[in-house]
Formats: sequence, structure tokens, C-alpha cells
Amino acid sequence: MDAVRLGWFHLSISPNAVVLHVDQGAYLVKSHPKSHPLSASPSSASKSSVDRRQWLSYAAFGGAAIASGSSQAATVATAASANQTQPKYKFKKSINLWAFPYPDKMSLKECLQLAKDAGFDGIELNYDLDSDLSPKSGTKEFTEIRKMADEIGIAISGVCSFLFWPYPLTSNDPAERARGMELAGKMTQAAHDLGTENLLVVPGAVHMPWREDHDPTPNDVCDQRAREAIGKLLPQAEKLNVKLNMENIFFNGFLMSPMEMADFVDSFQSEHVRVHFDTGNIMEYQFPEHWIPILGDRIQNVHLKEYTKKGTDHSLEAFRPLLDGTTNWPAVLEAFDAIGYDGYLTFEYFHPYAHFPEALIYQTSDSLDRMLGKEQPRLT
Repeated sequence: MDAVRLGWFHLSISPNAVVLHVDQGAYLVKSHPKSHPLSASPSSASKSSVDRRQWLSYAAFGGAAIASGSSQAATVATAASANQTQPKYKFKKSINLWAFPYPDKMSLKECLQLAKDAGFDGIELNYDLDSDLSPKSGTKEFTEIRKMADEIGIAISGVCSFLFWPYPLTSNDPAERARGMELAGKMTQAAHDLGTENLLVVPGAVHMPWREDHDPTPNDVCDQRAREAIGKLLPQAEKLNVKLNMENIFFNGFLMSPMEMADFVDSFQSEHVRVHFDTGNIMEYQFPEHWIPILGDRIQNVHLKEYTKKGTDHSLEAFRPLLDGTTNWPAVLEAFDAIGYDGYLTFEYFHPYAHFPEALIYQTSDSLDRMLGKEQPRLT
């Protein structure tokens, strides 16, 4: 084979082809049929068979090909690199009902259908005092919601509630504690009737900065009351096969480290007391990828909340649409995968768009597809 180097590439000639070599690889410039002089035996075709004009024509052809194709080649190389580095995860996509303008602008059925149309596997519903999921409803109504979801083709990934804040299980007010226990029992039954095994539980609060009327509970008293409350709720949960999933909050000043959370959950020695892990709540002061390996298979359900550490706001307003923050999502997803988690990743956001609210739902679904490797990135 003969070869010549011309600047940043070189040509090699064999009896059957002329090949252009560049940093990205080798490109066939021209192949020769058996009748071509370059296909003849060495005795009948020597290096002199290719004159300077042919060399230059091959070089010009190759250089033009590389110049015109460099952008495309770079794009292909980038895509190939992305495909090699972007893992594919088997987590299930879910979204919380708070991201929808419910009930002001959309019915529950419309929300379920929109979530399905946007590509979500599940939707997390919220138990309130005055909605489709409330003490005003019972097994009959919840069973109908479950049937509606089944017909649409979307799972109910869990039940969530803000009611643990006005009625904390560790309140200094006995009436608040009693009401909280009553509502938690109703939520457990509702989760069962809705066909989900997941109930998010806030086990207690030392302090609630958004409640001016809240009397702070001493840490040791909070811990004692929380353990007593979950212990009383556990028999019903075990009977109905509903997991009581403790959520990490931070705002509440209770269970502030993964070791504390693990110890609290393990103390019940029951597979029905698990963890509902919230990435955004951790991001405010720490890092979710540090908690996940410690909590391990205690994690039963997950909230994906986006948060940015660039600001100074520490309210619910600090949470952002997915990917519009500083969370290290590749590290977080890898941590979930490493512990064998394969459940729901539920996007939680409290501000449905005032106009074109479906945009948030579709944007979130698209973001999750890219995060999970279902849609490969075009740029790295």
C-alpha cells in the first residue's frame, strides 16, 4: 500500500481503493474495479501509475468531503457519545395532582387523561378537606375514581396530603393530634380503596415556620409522639397492605439526617413503614445523592422536586420546574439505580401554569424521558 501525508490527513493507496485517513476515522475516497490500473498486479501497476494530478484530485476530493461533512460527523460523534453515556432506567414516571389547575379549571378525570396523554405511568392524588379525595367521600367514591383511572389507563401512584401541617401528629394541642390521627386513618383507607399501596406521611414537626400559631415541640417530645402515632396507625396499614412512607421535610426540624430517618423507620420492624424520599426537600440544605445510599431499600416512593441553591428563598416558591435548578440529576438517578429502586418518580410542583397549563405537564414528561434515557439527548 502506498501513502502520502497532506497536512492534517493522509491518503493510502491499495490495489483496490484509495482511503483518506483523518483523526475521526478512515473514509473510502475511491474504489477501483478490476480493470482500473490500480487493480493490476504490482508488476503492471507501479507507484508511477498515479501521477501528481491524481494525487491532488484525490486529496481535494477527500478534503472537500471532510470539510462538508465535519459538522455532520461531529453531530454523529456527539450523538454516539451521548448514547454510550446516557443510561436507560426502568423507573416509572408519575406526577402529583398539584401540578394541574385542579379543581378550578380541570376536573379530576381531565387531569388523569392529560397525565396519560402526556406519557405518565401514574399520578399521585392529594387528600384534602374539600375535594374528590376528602372525608366527604368514602369507599364507594374512591372505588369509582380507581375504576376511572383504570379505564383511562393510568395508575394511582400514591396518596399525599397537606393536612399533616394543620393537624400534626406531634402537636402540643391534643385536639390537633387527635384530628391528625383521624385523618391519617382515613387516608390509609382511601389509599387502599384507590388501589395504591403508598401513603405519604409526615410523622411530626418540631417547628413549622409558616404557621404563626404553632407552638414548637421539643425534639425529644416530638420523637416520642411521632413513634407513638405511627405505631397506632400501623395495624390498620398492615391489614390494608398500605405502606406508611415517612417523608423527609427539613422545614419541620425533625429527622434531619439519613441516619435519623433510617433509625426511625427501622424501629417499627415492619415492611409497612418505609420512606417517601423527596429530592427537593433535601436539596435546600444538603444533597439527595448523599442520602439515597444510606436509606437504601427503605425508600418506597419518590418525589422529584427541583430546587436551586443559587437563590436565598427558602419557601415553597424556591422549587422549580424539573431541570431548572441545581440538582445533580445524573448522580441522583444513578444513586436510585444503585440501590435497586424501580418504583415511581413523581414530579411535585405547587404552581400550575395560569395559561396553557398542559405545557407544564408535557414539558415535565419530556424532561423525564431525557433523564431516564427514553429520549436520547442531542447535545452533551
